Amino acid sequence: MSQADSTALSVSRILLKILRILNIGTGLGLVIGLPASFLFEPTFFEFFSKKPPSIDPAMLLPALRVWMVMALLMVALVHVQLSRLLSVVATVPEDPFVPENAARLKTIAWCMLGIELLRLTFGILAGTMNAAGSNIDWKFSASGWVAVVLLFVLAQVFEAGARMRADLDTMI
Repeated sequence: MSQADSTALSVSRILLKILRILNIGTGLGLVIGLPASFLFEPTFFEFFSKKPPSIDPAMLLPALRVWMVMALLMVALVHVQLSRLLSVVATVPEDPFVPENAARLKTIAWCMLGIELLRLTFGILAGTMNAAGSNIDWKFSASGWVAVVLLFVLAQVFEAGARMRADLDTMI
């Protein structure tokens, strides 16, 4: 493995660990924010009833709460993705074509599928919140769906690579 490859792996590992910490921080913020939305509900209603009169807090607040619960699900899926990806990166210097990595990539693909389904649901919630007077700009993107397919295919490639490696080892 070249020095550039080794450096890229080290940087990837550090970046993935930082992203995992930021993701956990986001989850903690949501865990605190959800109960706070009930605790400070009167303040929320008062603020949105006075400031922009076009926002209906009775419609906006339930949608925000649903958004937070779904965001917690997304945080969990992202955490699993990042953890599995860190495990894959750890195997690269030795041998990435192992059955465990195929399973990890399949798990990452399922998590990505869940994230994309949640993104669609966020789009529906954005519409609900916009009907309440908010201004959330949400657009559909096919790139995440392409990534889902790519990850499932890549998992199959790793599975075949691991099988070929095992066959080669038995021949030698």
